[in-house]
Amino acid sequence: MNRVTEQESNYNHIDQMSVMEVLQGINNEDKTVAYAVEKSLPQIEKLTSAVAERMKKGGRLFYIGAGTSGRLGVVDASECPPTYGVPFDWVVGIIAGGDTAIRKAVEFAEDDAEQAWKDLQEFNINEKDCLVGLAASGTTPYVVGGLNTARKNGVLTGCIVCNTGGPIAAESDFPVEVVVGPEFVTGSTRMKSGTAQKLVLNMLSTTVMVQLGRVVGNKMVDMQLTNNKLVDRGTQMVMDELNINYDEAASLLNQHGSVRKAVEAGQKETH
Repeated sequence: MNRVTEQESNYNHIDQMSVMEVLQGINNEDKTVAYAVEKSLPQIEKLTSAVAERMKKGGRLFYIGAGTSGRLGVVDASECPPTYGVPFDWVVGIIAGGDTAIRKAVEFAEDDAEQAWKDLQEFNINEKDCLVGLAASGTTPYVVGGLNTARKNGVLTGCIVCNTGGPIAAESDFPVEVVVGPEFVTGSTRMKSGTAQKLVLNMLSTTVMVQLGRVVGNKMVDMQLTNNKLVDRGTQMVMDELNINYDEAASLLNQHGSVRKAVEAGQKETH
């Protein structure tokens, strides 16, 4: 396979650049990421559609990864419940080395090809579920092993990688390969590769939640009201939907606990 993620940076003597030159170089490279993602839209569509169909039937979505990729999966999974009001076990992010690895690298955790499936077993993953492997390199043993065993057990598999033709894509029913090219700092895949993975994760989870009816119009009607900012945002949503004043909307929201339920109750009152 062609390890584009390990190729030499297009920039030499970075250590001799001015602050502005470094910033401009990073920004120039970052500008190319969205175009690389665009080229992968057909792959992303296939993965997203397959995941949505399984989740409509009661399946769950799991992410596995190591290092930056694993952290990005944990972030995406952890943001689904507050954003869309879904149960915490609907989307699950697992990182090689466990939660400790979110903050501190765990040596050689990514090299254990057996551990991912053991980690997934704690959640009773089954043939109804989906597993997406995250790895810029496309070769991480932790992810390869997890996908391989999951696939044998009837789990739908996919991946988000930044090289083509690797073993992770080979173990995936629906591979997504976003080739962003060499990193600004050679091999630093937390940069463009990480950005690409974050963009695809945003697209995957958001579109799946739309397909599951968790967005009405363009609003997060099931979001958790966990702080004053979100309560105010929810109140504004109720105001807009029902064409009522702020106090009335706030009262409905407080009474019913979610934008969706407040709007439904308000609509019933007007009919």
